[in-house]
Amino acid sequence: MTTVRLPLFPLNSVLFPGLVLPLNIFEERYRAMMRELLKTPESEPRRFGVVAIRDGHEVAPSAPGMPDQTALPERGPTAGFGDDPIRAFHSVGCIADAATIRERDNGTFEVLATGTTRVRLLSVDASGPFLTAELEELPEERGDEAGALAEGVLRAFRQYQKRLAGARERSLSTGADLPDEPAVVSYLVAAAMMLDTPSKQRLLQAPDTASRLRDELKLLRAETAIIRSLPSLPASELTRGPTSLN
Repeated sequence: MTTVRLPLFPLNSVLFPGLVLPLNIFEERYRAMMRELLKTPESEPRRFGVVAIRDGHEVAPSAPGMPDQTALPERGPTAGFGDDPIRAFHSVGCIADAATIRERDNGTFEVLATGTTRVRLLSVDASGPFLTAELEELPEERGDEAGALAEGVLRAFRQYQKRLAGARERSLSTGADLPDEPAVVSYLVAAAMMLDTPSKQRLLQAPDTASRLRDELKLLRAETAIIRSLPSLPASELTRGPTSLN
């Protein structure tokens, strides 16, 4: 079992290996995290763990608000996550490698990271200015018939894209050829589908690539059937999600 201790960045979304994660950092706990990461030489990975939030808030309340105008703002690394933060997070996440960390004049940061490896969350430490966690790296097992399943998922995904384009009354344009390596296919499709966070989390936690692809095939067929009856849908980019507000 390979474990690693890294800064922990909880999000209201799921990060998959190989996918791009843009971040707009303004909370002090995450600014402190970025300042610490900048101490790592550029020649080495600047890594941190990303986990989806199960119960809590990505951005902590910073001023009194509804319904209690007298409520005090939350401070510290666990703000928004309760007294036992590990219970607020999903147990499987992804390591992110920050290729770009740019500090603005006002002390906020613009970050561009990429998911690399799935990890299991073992423990959370809130004793410092930001959360850190002990993470167990999870191998990506191929599973049975992954190659054939990937081909089927790609065909179903293209039909899904066409239905999305039709529902939006716009032409289909992915901007890039789709991959054919099963694990990469499984992660790209999981990230690109219009699913809620729990559904994406289940795909991330799949025991192997083949299992993930089987689940995606079912979801793609179901979602494509639903789209036929919808007059319009919001746009969704293929390989990157919205910038986190943090």
